[in-house]
Amino acid sequence: MNRPKKLISVVLLLAMAFQLTACGTTGNTSSSTLNGAVGSNSGNSGINYATATPEEICASLTIEEKAAQMVQGAVYALYPFNMESDDYGSVLSTFGGWPAYTYDQWLDTVNEYQANALASDAGIPFIYGNDSVHGVNTADGTVIYPHNINIGAANDIELTQEMGALVGSDMLYTGMRWTFSPCVACATDPRWGRTFESYSSETSIVTPLAVAFTEGIMSQGILACAKHYLGDGNVLFGTGDSSDGVERLIDRGDAQLNEEQIQELLDVYQALVDTGVQTVMISHSSLNGIKMHENEEYISILKNELGFEGIVISDWDSIHNCSGSSLKENVIICINAGIDMLMEAEAYGECRQYIVEGFNEGLISEDRINDAVIRILTVKQNMGLFEDPYGENITPAYEWNSARGHEVARTLAAESLVPIKLDGDVTLEAGMRVFVTGPASNDVGALCGGWTYTWEGSTDASTGGMPWCSEGVSILEALQTAADEYGFEIVTDENEISSCDVVILCIGEIPYAEWNGDTDDLSLVGDLGLSGNQEAIDLAANSGIPTTTLIIAGRNVIIEDYIDQWDNIIMCYLPGSEGGNGIADVLTGTVPFSGTLPMPYYSSVEQIGTDELWLPVGFSAAET
Repeated sequence: MNRPKKLISVVLLLAMAFQLTACGTTGNTSSSTLNGAVGSNSGNSGINYATATPEEICASLTIEEKAAQMVQGAVYALYPFNMESDDYGSVLSTFGGWPAYTYDQWLDTVNEYQANALASDAGIPFIYGNDSVHGVNTADGTVIYPHNINIGAANDIELTQEMGALVGSDMLYTGMRWTFSPCVACATDPRWGRTFESYSSETSIVTPLAVAFTEGIMSQGILACAKHYLGDGNVLFGTGDSSDGVERLIDRGDAQLNEEQIQELLDVYQALVDTGVQTVMISHSSLNGIKMHENEEYISILKNELGFEGIVISDWDSIHNCSGSSLKENVIICINAGIDMLMEAEAYGECRQYIVEGFNEGLISEDRINDAVIRILTVKQNMGLFEDPYGENITPAYEWNSARGHEVARTLAAESLVPIKLDGDVTLEAGMRVFVTGPASNDVGALCGGWTYTWEGSTDASTGGMPWCSEGVSILEALQTAADEYGFEIVTDENEISSCDVVILCIGEIPYAEWNGDTDDLSLVGDLGLSGNQEAIDLAANSGIPTTTLIIAGRNVIIEDYIDQWDNIIMCYLPGSEGGNGIADVLTGTVPFSGTLPMPYYSSVEQIGTDELWLPVGFSAAET
């Protein structure tokens, strides 16, 4: 999924939506007052949706109503009154508003959409979707968990399942019932800007973690979504798709795979289907030269051979880049390929109309449309939406922003730290003077990375020093707290560096998402490096003091030029809002190193795609 560069603020647009509608609810307990009795809705069909089969409901709908169910629009472009007039199947969040909405503001918003959906002629409840890929990352005031690359490094199945349950529980407070996660990409080239969304390059690591997260999220009544089908992490550098005018080095490129490699990826999806995942998102990328959004062969394999009975959804506006000469042609091509719901930020109305026209012109069969709609209605029925459209009968397992959520996030952050060089003792002890430097040292936004409140996220430095994440703890803050407990002293004044015993050098990448993270050099001092990296590196090197380097990045970056300068090197990846505390726990010896590399570590970009590498998957200097 991607977000347009010129986003209209979610906050402003939702405020407009509130002005257009009257919404007085503050929680699920009062949501039924929005539209009368819950559980007996039947639209204008004359049948009780709560007791009817999906086939019976589908048969009662007009072609226009069926087509509307097959489209998902973006919250900034599809207003509640659009739901009353057309009853679209789903609405999704976009990233662009900061400070973010609180959970009760989100709940009011979602309930208002639902009230309008139920008041429509069709009266079908809708589903609200969100990219809750590492927490409810569009809602203010809750924990932001480590990204998937950290989860792969920690490889803690039990905690990953609990993380899923915690995220799902928080989602219930917002009314959002569909998360576009887990991402099951097996990232094979660190130059890809979505590498941090991948648990690992290895299916043996990806599969059990994805299953665990899915089990956790589903335990709270939340729809999970396996993505991106198929081969998104296997695309080749230099094949990035630029058909929409955006230059991409690798993102949305072509995965050139043989049958054995394809089967290995299919097995990951088979495991998710067997777990009960009810939605699958198609990849922007191509497989052996064919765009996945129009790849009828492999979408059919998903449905017919893997036994997937849920919703196949397109990715954000991706059908626009298929082989048709117009949007209408692409709608027809992709629906016929087997896509059931179109994620269309702004063109939701046109796509709905093109489905109708395709049917009327004999270009989309009634069977194909009915199959898509029945799948959508079946998922909604499985969620209990026809009896309980506002989720009044669902009790979250945890409090909003629970202490347990922070504890799990902190533990996962600590477990995900991977020492790749240990030539000295990293433990901070009583009496030490510890010099902390680098642009990542006091920046929670950098710890959280992309997909945090906005599409690409942001650094605290970019907001004038305001904390990007209100619940976050920076590395410096956590170490200052630990210093009081363990008896060492934190120093940040460069004039005092010579009197210190150790340097903690905190450097890394700026937050990014998708193709904006594509790179040809993987450099910490290039375009994607945090401002001030080079100066901090030089300061530490010139001090002559033993240095422990913490790398905050969404992938294994190239550090060949600096390895000899640093005594200890720890890959921290993107550890989230509790990352500072997790790092402090390890540096004080409270938690031992347990993380291992989830992907190969290369010495140079020339090694990528070859059998040569610096460090293998599973490596930890703590175990050598």
